[in-house]
Amino acid sequence: MDPKNQSSDNLENQTPHQEEEQQPTLPIASISLALSTILPTHFLTPPKIYKPNKVKIPTQISSLSNLALSSSSLLPTKPNFKSTISSNPLQNTLTLNPLRPNEPSNAAGIRRASIVWFRNDLRVHDNECLNAAHNESMSVLPVYCFDPRDYGKSSSGFDKTGPYRASFLIESVSDLRKNLQARGSDLVVRIGKPETVLVELAKAVGAEAVYAHREVSHDEVKGEDKIESVMKDEGLEVKYFWGSTLYHVDDLPFKLEEMPTNYGGFREKVQGLEVRKTIEALDQLKGLPARGDVEPGEIPSLVDLGLNPSATIGQNGKQAANASLVGGENEALQRLRKFAAECQAQPNKENKDGSTDSIYGANFSCKISPWLAMGCLSPRSMFDELKKSTSRTISAASGKKDGGSGTGLNWLMYELLWRDFFRFITKKYSEAKQNSAAPVTACVGSAA
Repeated sequence: MDPKNQSSDNLENQTPHQEEEQQPTLPIASISLALSTILPTHFLTPPKIYKPNKVKIPTQISSLSNLALSSSSLLPTKPNFKSTISSNPLQNTLTLNPLRPNEPSNAAGIRRASIVWFRNDLRVHDNECLNAAHNESMSVLPVYCFDPRDYGKSSSGFDKTGPYRASFLIESVSDLRKNLQARGSDLVVRIGKPETVLVELAKAVGAEAVYAHREVSHDEVKGEDKIESVMKDEGLEVKYFWGSTLYHVDDLPFKLEEMPTNYGGFREKVQGLEVRKTIEALDQLKGLPARGDVEPGEIPSLVDLGLNPSATIGQNGKQAANASLVGGENEALQRLRKFAAECQAQPNKENKDGSTDSIYGANFSCKISPWLAMGCLSPRSMFDELKKSTSRTISAASGKKDGGSGTGLNWLMYELLWRDFFRFITKKYSEAKQNSAAPVTACVGSAA
């Protein structure tokens, strides 16, 4: 037998103690390593399966007791339900032991469950956070919260959210639920503070991350910071996305804190900037998490939100004109296609001064602003749809120095750019920590 092979066989048959004593006398040593010294132990040992008790989350909606109605005698009676959200969910006995995506046993980065927190993005098309959660998770729980702080009276005595806007929001949330259900998912609806509701639901389903779109106002930015802080304490990741403007905030040719404070300067800097492609709606979504047995919950009425439904009824007993607008993504897309067709069908008449008619549609307006505000429609999808319906080249930053007169389509792009300016400038000063800031001014012409 070959001496090398013999010494190698003897070495493998010896105990660790004998091996330690004889190793120095061997002229040639062959090393045999067990798999346990090469691979982490969790690859060799079967995983422990955690089987928590099922937790049933109540779904009955409670009226906001702190919001009194001015005309209670006009309201229909509704039964009193128990509160959906506990007063202090952090004291619940539910345990949360999320499997982080950077652990070796989850090397692919796929989360077991994630929450998509819908805010002013009530749509399934061009929704980056919904698509990201779908691609990065085994199950997804879509959630919408009616925050009690958005209702009731302001310090000036006015409704924070009036009955018309609330009705439009309720219809938009209802339409979003239908669109999610058509794709194999659903929408969980709760009345409560998001920082409370989301933590409670995350514990119930074992979610590892929350996906949401960022907003721009001061209160919304503060709310995002609070959510992030609470989730961090619970070991959850919060992933924010941007999707409320025509141009993406990361594509701006300047830092947000250095943004021009006048529209002309802003328009000049973004001229020629490309608009990102619209994200197509998914035909099928990941299912809801099996753990927790979370019920979808009821969509509240105006009464549940502390509002008087009779305020939407005119003196003639019929629905007021303002209430004729129907909320929801489907209605928004229908109106957009109708408006684009009207623009395409209209002749491009030139006036004596060389300008053309500015805009077409009902009462010379597209009247799509309410759906943009709720996020039932994204500015990018609006841009894409109008491009499809015309053979003319559309540029969001194009237009004449007289204020963007041109075709109805170009005029609409001009208006979307104004909308971008106001959202970006609001975001700039919402995040600013300085005590005093330069006043916000707007000018139509280009900056000198």
